Amino acid sequence: MGARAGLAGVGVRQPSRGVKLEDGDRFGVRLATVASVAAERRLEELAALTARITDCRACPRLVAWREQVAHDRRAAYRDEVYWGRPVPSFGDPDARVLVVGLAPAAHGGNRTGRIFTGDRSGDWLFASLYRTGFANQPNSVRAGDGLVLRDAYVAAAVRCAPPANKPAPDERDRCLPYLLREIELLSRVRVVVVLGGFAYDVCARAFGLRPRPPFGHLVEVPIPAQGPILADGRDRWLLCSYHPSQQNTFTGKLTAEMLDAVFARARRLAGELPEGPSA
Repeated sequence: MGARAGLAGVGVRQPSRGVKLEDGDRFGVRLATVASVAAERRLEELAALTARITDCRACPRLVAWREQVAHDRRAAYRDEVYWGRPVPSFGDPDARVLVVGLAPAAHGGNRTGRIFTGDRSGDWLFASLYRTGFANQPNSVRAGDGLVLRDAYVAAAVRCAPPANKPAPDERDRCLPYLLREIELLSRVRVVVVLGGFAYDVCARAFGLRPRPPFGHLVEVPIPAQGPILADGRDRWLLCSYHPSQQNTFTGKLTAEMLDAVFARARRLAGELPEGPSA
């Protein structure tokens, strides 16, 4: 079932034929209808945000690089048509766990059009999400491959593949409003998992963390309940993980068990979540 179908009518108790609704029932139906309309509007706003992201050409250096890579292509992918545009986020719009990485890989997301897809980092990430119950399969190969996330949403601090995987400060700042708006629309998020120091710095600034603890694996920081965004008084957490880059995984700085521990902790902080969707 798609997200739109899954959201429509949530919590509505349908009356039996010929049964008169009491006042309490009418009130419950009205509340559920309002909630359904709000969910539909939120989905529409997320879709509109995705369209703006994928059409963005705000950073000349990133535009030139992503399009050059898409034109030249790596030999292993020479018969593929690269995405070559900003890469949108992916996942469950009702997620309670938001995962934020650095940026798409030149021959990963920039090729496939899905964040963390088509490269080794994504292989590690989605395998861990599968083992911890947030994904229905352990790999992400391309859009339309059957991958479904439940209670997790994956984004990046910068939406275009940067040269040498290093966005410039002004490029980071131009992209930040997209992430801020996404966080506002993902109103059920309780835990933000940041993959690496770059994503941590971006999210710490966004949430107004003062003071800011040093980045480290499994460091968790309360997000201010009355901060710059999501100032609704609810408890939320920023949870840090080493990035699943090849450098970190090849050297053993990050192991599969260490990454699983992050998402297991995210599950506990967000409240025990249901099992992920079946394959």
